[in-house]
Amino acid sequence: MNDDSEGLDPAAVAPPETQARSLFGEILDWMLAPLFLLWPMSVAITYVVAQSIAVVPYDRGLANSVLVLAQQVKEVNGRARLTLPVPAREMLRADETDTVFYQALGTRGEYLGGDRELPLPPGAERPLPGIVQYRDDTVRGFSVRVAYTWVSLPTLADGQPALVQVAETLEKRSQLANEIIKGVIIPQFVILPLAVLLVWFGLSRGIAPLNKLQARLRARRPDDLSPINEREAPQEIAPLVAAMNDLLQRLSSNVEAQKRFVADAAHQMKTPLAGIRTQAELALRNASPEDMEASLRQLISGAERATRLVNQLLALARAEDPRNPSNLHSDIDLQAIAQEQTQNWVHEAMARDIDLGLEGEDGPVRIRGNALLLAELLNNLIDNALRYTPRGGTVTVRVRVTPTQAILEVEDSGPGIPEAEREMVFDRFYRVLGTATDGSGLGLAIVREIAQQHGAAITVTGNSQPGSGAGPGTRIATAFGRSGVSDPEIN
Repeated sequence: MNDDSEGLDPAAVAPPETQARSLFGEILDWMLAPLFLLWPMSVAITYVVAQSIAVVPYDRGLANSVLVLAQQVKEVNGRARLTLPVPAREMLRADETDTVFYQALGTRGEYLGGDRELPLPPGAERPLPGIVQYRDDTVRGFSVRVAYTWVSLPTLADGQPALVQVAETLEKRSQLANEIIKGVIIPQFVILPLAVLLVWFGLSRGIAPLNKLQARLRARRPDDLSPINEREAPQEIAPLVAAMNDLLQRLSSNVEAQKRFVADAAHQMKTPLAGIRTQAELALRNASPEDMEASLRQLISGAERATRLVNQLLALARAEDPRNPSNLHSDIDLQAIAQEQTQNWVHEAMARDIDLGLEGEDGPVRIRGNALLLAELLNNLIDNALRYTPRGGTVTVRVRVTPTQAILEVEDSGPGIPEAEREMVFDRFYRVLGTATDGSGLGLAIVREIAQQHGAAITVTGNSQPGSGAGPGTRIATAFGRSGVSDPEIN
C-alpha cells in the first residue's frame, strides 16, 4: 500500500506557528474598539434627540397659528364664517422655508376657507374645544405636521363645533435637527483623533516600566543571575517578576552546581591521570623488569580508576536528563533485577572475603520504572557497601513489600555513616570524613538521581541487625510506590 505522506515537506504538514501578539497592540485594540463601536451609536442617539428637540418649538408655533385661526371663525347670520384679515393671512403664508397649509370647516363640515385637500383628523370623537392636537400626515406629496383644534360656537342652533387646522412641511424641522447634529458630530471628528492619540500616549507611558525592565535585562551581563528588584516593577507585573526571580534563583543554583561538578570532576580526574603519567615515565626509564612490571600494574590500576570515574560521570549525566529515551519507564520486576545484579557481584565479594547475600519475596515484585537505571542504582549501592565493609563482613541485598510500597535495601556491616553526614553523602564527590577507602564520591549521587527519576524515597540508617558484622553498619533503603503513591514512606 502506498503511503501518500511520503515525499511531503515536513514544513508543509507541520501546524503553523502561532505568532506572538504585542501586549501594546492587544491593550490598544481593547481600548479603541469600544470607542469606535460606541461612536456610531452616539451619532444615532444624537439624531433621535435632535429630532425630538426640533419638534417642540415648531409644534408650539403651529399651536399659536391654530389658535389665531380659531379666533377668526365666528357666527354670522346664524352660520359659521371665516373672516381672515390680511395680516392674519400673511402670517400664515409668510414662511419662506416651509410650505404652510390651513383649513377651516363649519359646524356641518362645510368649507369655510383655506386648502381643501388638507385631510380631516382621524376618528369620530371630538375633543373639547380649545385643545390643540397634533398629527403627521401627507398633503400634495409632502410630509406635513398638522395642528388642529375645535372651535365652539354656542350661538348656533346645532351647537356643533367648527374645525380649524394648520399644517407645515418638515424642512425647517429637518434643518434644525441637522444643525444640532452638525454641532455635536463635527467636534467629535476633532475630538476622536485626539482621543486616539491620548490613548496611544497614555498606553505608551503606562507600559514604559515594562520597556525599562526589558532594557535592564538586556543590559545585564550573561553571568549576572541576581534577582530583579520587585519594587521597581509595576504592581500588576510583580507576580511575573517574582516568578522570574524564582527562575533566576533556580538557574543560578544549577549553574553553580554545574561549576562545582566540572571543577570537582576535573580535580578527581587529575589524580588518576597524574598517576598514569608518573608510572609511564617510570616505565620509560631503564628500569629492571620487576620495576617495569610494577609500573605497568600501576598504569592498569590508574586506568581502571579513571575509567570508573568517567563511567560514573556518564551515568550521572544520563540519570539527570529526563529527555533521555533510555529513561522511559515500564512495568518491571524489582525482585528479578536484585537477583541478577547481586549475582554479578558475587565474585567481587568472594575476592574481598565478604559474605554477599540476597533476601527477597517468593514471587515477582512489580513496579513502574526503568530496568537499566534501577540496575545502575543497585550496582552503586552494592559497590559502595563492598568498598566500606572490612574483610569477614557481610552485605545483604533485601527486597520486601508492603501494601503500597516495594522497598529495596542494601545493608552492610561496615563502619557506618555518622548521623550528621547521612544527608550529605548523596552530594557529588562528598566523602565521609576519616575514611581511607578509594572512591570517587559519585555512587550515592547517582543513586539519588535515579531514585528521584522514579519518585522514590531514600533513607540512611544504621544496621538493623547489630552484631552481624565488625562495625555498626549502614542500611540504605529505597522505597518505590506500587499503587500510584507519589510520596512513599519506608516502614
